[in-house]
Amino acid sequence: MINKVVVIGSINVDSIMHIDNLPKPGETIKMNSFSKAGGGKGANQAVAAARSEAETSFIGRVGDDSNGKLMLKLLKEDHIDTQHITVVPKEDTGQSYILLQKSGQNSIIYQAGANSLVTAEDVDQAQEIIKQSDFIVTEFETPIPAAIAAFKVAHTAQKVTILNPAPAVKEIPKELLKLTDIITPNETESELISGIKITNEDSLKKSAEFYHNLGISGVIITLGSKGSFVSLNGKSEQIPAFKVKAVDTTAAGDTFIGALASELNPNLSNIHDAIVYASKASSLTVQKLGAFPSIPKRESVLK
Repeated sequence: MINKVVVIGSINVDSIMHIDNLPKPGETIKMNSFSKAGGGKGANQAVAAARSEAETSFIGRVGDDSNGKLMLKLLKEDHIDTQHITVVPKEDTGQSYILLQKSGQNSIIYQAGANSLVTAEDVDQAQEIIKQSDFIVTEFETPIPAAIAAFKVAHTAQKVTILNPAPAVKEIPKELLKLTDIITPNETESELISGIKITNEDSLKKSAEFYHNLGISGVIITLGSKGSFVSLNGKSEQIPAFKVKAVDTTAAGDTFIGALASELNPNLSNIHDAIVYASKASSLTVQKLGAFPSIPKRESVLK
């Protein structure tokens, strides 16, 4: 079965500055090289789902600039339905500036641009594709009212909602949490949201219980090189990551979520295997530079 995935989220062009280490306050450093690539949390997740052979649609906005034209072209090349991406006159497309260290770690500064203009009205115009989907995915690089509107449509149509709470927001509206079926924070985001510092298995279980008490049935906390922790239907387990040498961690978490949505059964019956698949996809992403260029296709993951 081919999953139908709708992503509502951000579309950015990534400007990547390759450096040895982050500069100290007041320090000037030399850049080793510079590159550009398609990105944005929402767009990354959509590309990951599409490359894992999900039928993928996108709700979002770009500016009427050269970056907007580039991003629409790149998304279409991955066979993503872009009919619900609005081009905003006299507005910049979202941009991310990535400081990529030699170790593979990155620091990201982003300019929202047209992403900040995504509205509930955009969702209203895309109701039919949400109703026909299996999964609706969103994150916090676009306005929360649009996410709530999308999850309301999905919930009424009994579709599975996946919330990636990134960048982390301490006070997530209860209305959105009540409409969330699966939440996928990383350990840093989870600590900010729950107030529980993740140090061991016990703190992971307490963190999951925090989300369950908010009414969320599925909790997946990603732990970087330590893998991920999943809690669903009274069962929990930690699933190890695949050991690889990271070159660039950009889009690793987004790849995980998009690949997960492509592989997961709508009844969540194969959540362990879907997480293993998503972890494999993510481990391939970190071995290449850039967001879009590093996201693997299904055949590569299965190898």
